[in-house]
Amino acid sequence: MMVVDLVVLDVNLATMDPEIERPYGAIEHGAMMVKDGLICWLGAQSELPEFDPVTTPTISAKGAWMTPGLIDCHTHILFAGSRAQEFEQRLNGVSYQEIAQQGGGIATTMKATRAADHEHLFVVGKTRLNALLSEGVTTVESKSGYGLDCDSEIKLLEVNRMLDEHHPISVQSTFLGAHALPPEYRDDADGYIDLVCDHMLPQVAEQSLADAVDAFCENVGFSNEQTRRVFAKATELGLKVKCHAEQLSNQHGSELVAEFNGLSADHIEYLDEAGVKAMAKAGTVGVVLPGAFYFLRETQQPPIDLLRQHNVPIALASDFNPGTAPLCSLRLMLNMACTLFRMTPEEALLGVTRHGAKALGLSDRGVLKVGMRADMVLWQVGHPAELSYQFGVNDLLNTWISGKLVQ
Repeated sequence: MMVVDLVVLDVNLATMDPEIERPYGAIEHGAMMVKDGLICWLGAQSELPEFDPVTTPTISAKGAWMTPGLIDCHTHILFAGSRAQEFEQRLNGVSYQEIAQQGGGIATTMKATRAADHEHLFVVGKTRLNALLSEGVTTVESKSGYGLDCDSEIKLLEVNRMLDEHHPISVQSTFLGAHALPPEYRDDADGYIDLVCDHMLPQVAEQSLADAVDAFCENVGFSNEQTRRVFAKATELGLKVKCHAEQLSNQHGSELVAEFNGLSADHIEYLDEAGVKAMAKAGTVGVVLPGAFYFLRETQQPPIDLLRQHNVPIALASDFNPGTAPLCSLRLMLNMACTLFRMTPEEALLGVTRHGAKALGLSDRGVLKVGMRADMVLWQVGHPAELSYQFGVNDLLNTWISGKLVQ
């Protein structure tokens, strides 16, 4: 007789396990057992091991579908202020690049974020995490990048750790000091990269404040060579790297991050086949961000067919941020990935489960499988495709994080 902490009966499991060779890795008419925060058994209910139904917490899912907890692998949830006025400018014909050149864009958010204290940032971060949690999100990546000086970047990373400790969602912290040029270095990008590499990164590593390091390799961000310096220093300090790459032009950031065996190349609208091949060879995940594509009214789509052809895992994320994707909804991204990028519902769900975990370098979640974290969500849907098909309907029944029911 098995001694476990939780048994779920009469459940349809979208395991997303590649070893189960059915769409969604589905196990219908299934059951699951959880022990010490991990999945310890799952399979057909007819094969359920014996357990004590009197002493074991047991629920019946009544035929509902369970998926792994959703993973939002690219966000900028920590910032202060608003960019609604710039939104209005863009609607009146001003481009994102022009706004940045005028001293707006990221610099606007930087000023407000520098002025905000830990408490304010914690409160706004918690509010945004709550919105994601209500949609079944159990892991979120949160980037710095709106401080752009040593103290403010460290402050953002400290708040990430506070959120990870005090919020049910697991928060993965990413250092994005190379996000934009602060006004102090307006004409000295190399000097700012010196600051990132010689002062910021060593502090981040010494205080263990980041799980990974990101950089914005773009014609309105940092050059390929400047990004290389950031990645080289991060690697020297034992930190994994990822890259904002090929969003507005092809600066070959995807090839660069693959050269460093990076976790992911994100945005990738202008990614070419050379970049795709480099990512495939390195095992680097492609992260598509349809919210920014939609909000900026872009027309260049990421090369989904090329990524499929070369078996590059495709992750999907909200990119929630104040300037280019103020859309705090991963469920909306599932629909957008299908409608805008022609991904299938199964690909979209993979993008926010198994492939989202891979994009963060996490091997303990994203799949319903024995030995994995019991991060799982129960949905009142008749088929997993409904998670991408419809939006705005409250079909979430229960969420568990590390086996604990989240109220």
